[in-house]
Amino acid sequence: MARPDKAAAVAELKDEFLGSQGAVLTEYRGLSVSQLAELRRSLGQTARFRIVKNTLSRIAVKEAGLGEQVLDLFEGPCAIAFVRGDVVEAAKGLRDFSKANPRLVIKGGVIDGKAMSPEDVTKMADLESREVLLGKLAGAFKAKQGETARLFQALPTKTARLAQALQDKRSEAEAA
Repeated sequence: MARPDKAAAVAELKDEFLGSQGAVLTEYRGLSVSQLAELRRSLGQTARFRIVKNTLSRIAVKEAGLGEQVLDLFEGPCAIAFVRGDVVEAAKGLRDFSKANPRLVIKGGVIDGKAMSPEDVTKMADLESREVLLGKLAGAFKAKQGETARLFQALPTKTARLAQALQDKRSEAEAA
């Protein structure tokens, strides 16, 4: 490949790193072309899975300023899943595929500019999706609002019951 082609490839990889919410590095040694196509289909619109050259990727990582920890991951045949959508969903897709096809090894990644170990990526895959977490948060807020409304409603009700009890007691005292 000529130098301008390499420079263009590095620029493209750098743009991919900077333009995505995260990138998960994997080793794909031993996977067939059909298995890689299946992985790409399973990731869908959330991630773009690319096989990359290590040297060009290292240069792109340095230019993107992603840190030295990521550079160590570029050993052996590497492929990167550039995540454009929900990072948790992409991590789940990669984890599930690697369970079914043990030859796909998750090496680590970069999420929002922070280097992550393979264990961190797996922990992230264990999280619930963004929509579920937002739903739970909304439910918690709604529950607290309901609690507050019941609290404010209870105060006048208890005051009215107290006034009624005092009036009943006074009526009993006058009758006696």
